[in-house]
Amino acid sequence: MSENKQYENLSSFGSLIRVPDPPLSRTPTPSPTSKASKKLIELKSPNKSIDDEDELKEENGVLFWVNKSGFPIDTKTWERMWDHVGKIHPKGLEVESLIRTGAELPEVPIPQVPLSFPLNMSTYERLEMIQNYMKELQYNHTGTQFFEIRKNRPISGLMDSAKEMIRESLPIKCLEAVILGVHLTNGIAGLERFPISFKTFFLGNTHRHVVLGMYCSGKYGAVGMSRRDDLMYKPLTFKSLAELVIDFQDCYRKYWHDVKKVKLGLPISHNPHSYEQIQWKYLTLNCTRLTRMELARELDKHAREVKAMMKSVTSAQYSPRKPPANSSIQVSPRKEPTSIGTTKLTSRLDRSLTVSRASGTPKECQGTEDESKKDATYQIRI
Repeated sequence: MSENKQYENLSSFGSLIRVPDPPLSRTPTPSPTSKASKKLIELKSPNKSIDDEDELKEENGVLFWVNKSGFPIDTKTWERMWDHVGKIHPKGLEVESLIRTGAELPEVPIPQVPLSFPLNMSTYERLEMIQNYMKELQYNHTGTQFFEIRKNRPISGLMDSAKEMIRESLPIKCLEAVILGVHLTNGIAGLERFPISFKTFFLGNTHRHVVLGMYCSGKYGAVGMSRRDDLMYKPLTFKSLAELVIDFQDCYRKYWHDVKKVKLGLPISHNPHSYEQIQWKYLTLNCTRLTRMELARELDKHAREVKAMMKSVTSAQYSPRKPPANSSIQVSPRKEPTSIGTTKLTSRLDRSLTVSRASGTPKECQGTEDESKKDATYQIRI
């Protein structure tokens, strides 16, 4: 079977198709060969204004809308969503009319949120419950993202968006699933969360995907949302970060996707009121220039550095100092390491780690890094 026939037998990986409106007759139309040209056609169509440009996002090589009006959804966003559904759905206006004019539509059940867990439940089982909850919400195929996620917002603001997802119980996309996963896993002892982003190429289109990586007790896994079951949930069974990422890479190959880049972020704070920002792309790996062995070596090196950087932070967060049994001194909660102290420690070690990766670890940088680690350990223990 030739490669083209194999492509034809595969179902479309993306759920949306870019269908630009006809351009104005008096306006010259650029050649639709590039992404910039296609986007310009969309913005010059008579039904779209320049004010809508900020609400257009791109994923998997296609444009989709973002609901910025909040809830309840305003009339403009609501009508725009149905107009888009009528264009991209195979049955188009027939499906739109059937749903919008239906008198007795089936009631959609609201899934139960896993906000509390039994004390004897393992972390493996908790992550499985969280992933099942995301599956019950279902993937959003409407072409309109219901919840606006700005990556530069602090963690506290993103947690508010996660609570809104739970309250509305609407379908979500991969980026929304990462924020929801952070909210639902906050407070699980010994669990580190970090974003893993993928950039792939398939039949002329660039696809982007992100999942929430997990690390606990020497094992790696992931939770998230995707159209493909093997591109979201990974149980805590992988012995190394390299093994986890390469498994994603192998799954992409089954759908004829070439993985171009992998981006890894730093561990995310468990404090839901933190003003820190999530580090989405601390390390970027170009998979087209690295062999599998070189990719695994870089991932293992990154995993070791992150563990060393976060060791004192996690031990302080999950193992607070206790006074002696016969002592009359009581440790006040204010004496414990606060989120501000954790932020300063993380940023200080992050800067020293970045310098060592970028400049080859000169002797002066090594001395500064060792002294900062000693100071951090001393500050935490007093």
